[in-house]
Amino acid sequence: MPPERVQRWIDGFADRHGPFEATGDTHVVRLVAADGAVAECHAPFPPLPQGPPRVTNLVAHARADRLVGVVLVRLGGYAAGVFHGTELLASKVDSRYVQGRTAAGGWSQQRFARRRQNQAGQTHQAAADTALRVLSPHLEQMAAVVFGGDRKAVDALREDRRLAPLFALEAEPFLTVPDPKLAVLRDTPASFRAVRIHITDPG
Repeated sequence: MPPERVQRWIDGFADRHGPFEATGDTHVVRLVAADGAVAECHAPFPPLPQGPPRVTNLVAHARADRLVGVVLVRLGGYAAGVFHGTELLASKVDSRYVQGRTAAGGWSQQRFARRRQNQAGQTHQAAADTALRVLSPHLEQMAAVVFGGDRKAVDALREDRRLAPLFALEAEPFLTVPDPKLAVLRDTPASFRAVRIHITDPG
């Protein structure tokens, strides 16, 4: 749910299910309605402010314009960007060719496998260099860094010690996206700013 629509959605929840009690913790606000319906609202970038009014705190927290870094990596390319709210302040996107898998056997298969491994390693190196170049100037003011693309590719970046300050700010959600293009990068705030709502109907 986009942060800008959360208050309206909660008002509608009350209209549909009756008055509710708001409880929760540093990550979730739970709305328990008069008819037994429960809505669990998972906040982006916890922790949430504690104490009442919980709904007001959730809405204000979700709508805050944070400085967030985004790093997307797949074998086919990578992207790094810095957002203030939904505005993309800085970015770099590039694509890389990685040898496809081959059905050949014997030495030929081994040669293709080595070439693919080398190409993947070059992609990871370039992705790490780009992430550092784009995100590092903003690191002191950054609230979080969100990673995405392919989990194996991102895990390969964890081995680069230079990226330790970025991974220290790692936040959910992991963004499962296709090959990172500029349009894909620009769309990521819709995912990392969203309030995720799980509803349990009465009974």
